[in-house]
Amino acid sequence: MSDPTERRPVVLRGGTVLTVDAGRTVLTGHDVLAVDGRIAAVGPGLEVPAGTEEIDAAGGVVMPGMIDTHRHMWQTAMRGYGADWTLTQYFVWYYLEHGRTFRPEDVHAGNVLAAWEALDAGVTTTVDWSHGLQTTDHAEAAVDALRSVPGRFVLAYGNIQDAPANWTAAPEFRDFVARHSGGDMLGVQLAFDVTGDPAFPEKPAFEVARELGLPVSTHAGVWGATNDDGIRLMHDHGFMTPETVYVHAATLSADSYHRIAATGGSVSVSTESEQSAGQGYPPTWALRAHGIPVSLSMDTSVWWSGDLFSAMRSTLGADRSREHLEAHAAGETVTHSSLRADQVVEWATRGGATALGRESELGSVEVGKKADLVLIRNDHSPVSFPLLNPHGHVAFQAQRADVHTVLVDGRVVKRDGRLVGADLPAVRRSVEATVEHLRSTMGEDAWRQGMNPDVPETKVLDNPYTYTDYRSAGTHGG
Repeated sequence: MSDPTERRPVVLRGGTVLTVDAGRTVLTGHDVLAVDGRIAAVGPGLEVPAGTEEIDAAGGVVMPGMIDTHRHMWQTAMRGYGADWTLTQYFVWYYLEHGRTFRPEDVHAGNVLAAWEALDAGVTTTVDWSHGLQTTDHAEAAVDALRSVPGRFVLAYGNIQDAPANWTAAPEFRDFVARHSGGDMLGVQLAFDVTGDPAFPEKPAFEVARELGLPVSTHAGVWGATNDDGIRLMHDHGFMTPETVYVHAATLSADSYHRIAATGGSVSVSTESEQSAGQGYPPTWALRAHGIPVSLSMDTSVWWSGDLFSAMRSTLGADRSREHLEAHAAGETVTHSSLRADQVVEWATRGGATALGRESELGSVEVGKKADLVLIRNDHSPVSFPLLNPHGHVAFQAQRADVHTVLVDGRVVKRDGRLVGADLPAVRRSVEATVEHLRSTMGEDAWRQGMNPDVPETKVLDNPYTYTDYRSAGTHGG
């Protein structure tokens, strides 16, 4: 990581600026000046301080840094391993069989790789939904990894191998939170799910979150695992707050959506995940109908891409596909798309800032906000022109190879299409050591079988958490 004192002013010259402000304003031929980590000015032909680094943005798009509100970064060393998994197979592999074999150094390796991967794709803030933290040593490894990369991160602390009431009560957990929460570049949340068990075994964890002032991010509306019963328990006990982020929310009833809307929460939609793994149909149509704020996320590189271009593209496709199918079933034709490209660009940027309670600082290109900026420009690609519909270009045409420049907190972390200060050979060595550890621990037969694991006879589509025997009517064991 570069010396934090090395932050001189930077100006992006002459680009098409997607401000993602309240009006989704587009400014053509404008400059964006970053000074001392903030956006100091936006306008044509800006005068800049002496020594300012000038970056040509002409022909390109300048936009806010993207914000991923749910990514299991610790799993990135397993990139692509579960490409053909279902959600059940994911649960079996990570929750029930092999997730506990990850050492602190394996969490570290996955996090470093994921952190650089995010910056490479213009994702300047990532929520590390880190539910593999079996010990605080694992958590310290996760934090060390995130601090070694010049991005902005939030550690959502979780542990799928133990009950939330247990690990949140541990003194070492509280010590960890005291050391690491409250930072500008690294924040802390709690990450755990609510099974719907009427005994509400997760209640003590919510009480700890309230006591420590930590937001909670929870997988809700996941077919066969977490549904309306959990939402009702949270609501009846007063644990649904504006800071709460509900991940997926794909199989909830209107009653649950009303509760989320009424309490000011937001939903992180992982469309590629929901489409492929089976949490439920991506719920953007329902969220819009209920006025629930939306952010986007990529979930895990065990299956899918690690960029929000794919998230925007797949979200538009899923929402519009459903709209067309419903219309066709009624003998009608959709003449105007309800979900627009500028809306998903907003979800990928300002939507994430809102979910994290940082809309006043992040998520749009406005004077005074943090200088987390992305320049999309690729002079070597025939797909980079003509630039007619900038929001549509970002949502449907752009990809990580087109990310020319990335600024985080006013510092250039990617320049001319190359990451700055990333020792990728060292990252590769760490990841290869993790893969070798997992492969040798499992054995070759189990390693190969893991890519298409058997489904246990007694656990087909069920709550994967072992601290409660609760099964709802929405599971095969109900």
